[in-house]
Amino acid sequence: MTPSITSTARTRRTVDAAGAAAITATPGPRLVEPRGTLSAAVTEALRSNGIPEYLPAAVLTADPWGEDLQLALYLLYELHYRGFDDVDDDREWDPELLRLRQAMEARFLHALSTELSDAPRSVADAFAPLLVEPLDSTGLSRFLERNGELWQLREYAALRSLYHLKEADPHVWVIPRLRGRAKAAMAAIEFDEFGAGHPDRIHARLFADLMVDLGLDPAYGHYLDQAPAPLLATVNLMSLFGLHRSHRGFLVGHFACVEVTSSPGSRRLARAMRRCGAGRAAERFYDEHVEADAVHEQVVRREVIGGLLADEPALEADIAFGCAATVHLEDRLAEHIGAAWAEGRSALRTPLSTRTRERAE
Repeated sequence: MTPSITSTARTRRTVDAAGAAAITATPGPRLVEPRGTLSAAVTEALRSNGIPEYLPAAVLTADPWGEDLQLALYLLYELHYRGFDDVDDDREWDPELLRLRQAMEARFLHALSTELSDAPRSVADAFAPLLVEPLDSTGLSRFLERNGELWQLREYAALRSLYHLKEADPHVWVIPRLRGRAKAAMAAIEFDEFGAGHPDRIHARLFADLMVDLGLDPAYGHYLDQAPAPLLATVNLMSLFGLHRSHRGFLVGHFACVEVTSSPGSRRLARAMRRCGAGRAAERFYDEHVEADAVHEQVVRREVIGGLLADEPALEADIAFGCAATVHLEDRLAEHIGAAWAEGRSALRTPLSTRTRERAE
């Protein structure tokens, strides 16, 4: 029987050389300063081990795309990943935190549904635009490929670290909710994402190596305090979809959208890293995605989506919505970054340090 652990520090059980059970500390990411009423209620509840205020009026009047609601959601979702240093692991399933989260999720989903009221309802219509390379030169990866400077690549990596350092994690939640072809194909893709049995090839590890090449701190969650709301929304979307069985179609649509668009975008970003001399690890991360995701795209479309639709055809509109929502939030983020860079300012809430780490040769 596993003993109950209720200390305020995050802990785990390990086995020492003699085979005896031992308790060791496992530091997690730190909580950050709140950005409004909702995130303040969440951080105070987590720091004090107390009950959060429900605040229904604050949820209903909150900007669904704003810093406050998106940070509050991110903090609550993070309890299902690695948690936070000095926050009890048991808070993951705290009913009052879940009650507050549910209200904010409803606000977020309502905003998405409203802005995507004319979104495609078929898989073919949702994915058709993603399968054709645009003829124009717009897009963030195209800008970075042709004109991006090293400071912009560093900012882009710092922003994306909140996703890439947990890459593939939220998509795993859908596997027990699938069956047959869809489950087998999804598990095969995720096996690749997690390094195919090699810890040094886990995609999150490859991205951490990229960050070191760019002189960034690769610690999980390090740049949360600097992440703006449009970035938080892109990460929150996959957490929201992943944590609800009822949203399994949404999550498959999200995952498929990411895989379909990854290979061409990664090719452009690999060229940007080479042109700016970012380093071998920085190039390797995107080179890996050019090859791997070109294969994953075919598998996810034919086997994951095809298998799911064969089993549950009623989920087609959900898959299409998941794709449309992903594109919508990625477009919002690209607009935020592009507007900041066009004005010569940082796309983060506070600029990165100009210091870079010495690269390991």
